[in-house]
Amino acid sequence: MNTTSYNKPLPRITATNKPFWDAARQHEVRMPRCKSCGQLSYPIAPHCLHCWSDSFEWARLSGRGKVNGFTIYHQAFHEAYRDNVPYNVVEVELEEGPRLVSNLVGVKNEEIEVGMPVVAYFDDVTPGITLIKFKPAS
Repeated sequence: MNTTSYNKPLPRITATNKPFWDAARQHEVRMPRCKSCGQLSYPIAPHCLHCWSDSFEWARLSGRGKVNGFTIYHQAFHEAYRDNVPYNVVEVELEEGPRLVSNLVGVKNEEIEVGMPVVAYFDDVTPGITLIKFKPAS
C-alpha cells in the first residue's frame, strides 16, 4: 500500500492497547490474558473484564475465526470512505473467543456469510500502523 496516501481514520494508540498494535505491526494477533483467571480480556482494558485483576500476559492468538455477523455499508458515514462504497464491516469471533470488528478482504460483499471461516490479514497502512482485517480461510 502507498503509505503516504492513507486518509482513513487510524486507531488511537494508548499505553493500555500499545502491545496489541505492536503485535499487529509484527503480523500477529495478541490479546491480554489474565494471570489470575486465565481469561482473554477484550476489549482491552487496564484490568481483567472477568475478575478485575491487573496482572496480564500478552497471549499470541491463532488469527483464525468465523464471521459472526456483518453489514454492507451503501453510504459513507465518513468522507474518507466515499470511494469504498459499498464496503463491508464484519464481526469475527476468533477461535479463542474474543470478537473483533473489522473488514473482510478478498471476497465479494455478496459472498459473505455468517459462519464463514476467516483468517487474519494484516494491512500495513502506514509505517507505524498495521490494521487487522480478515480474509476467507483457504
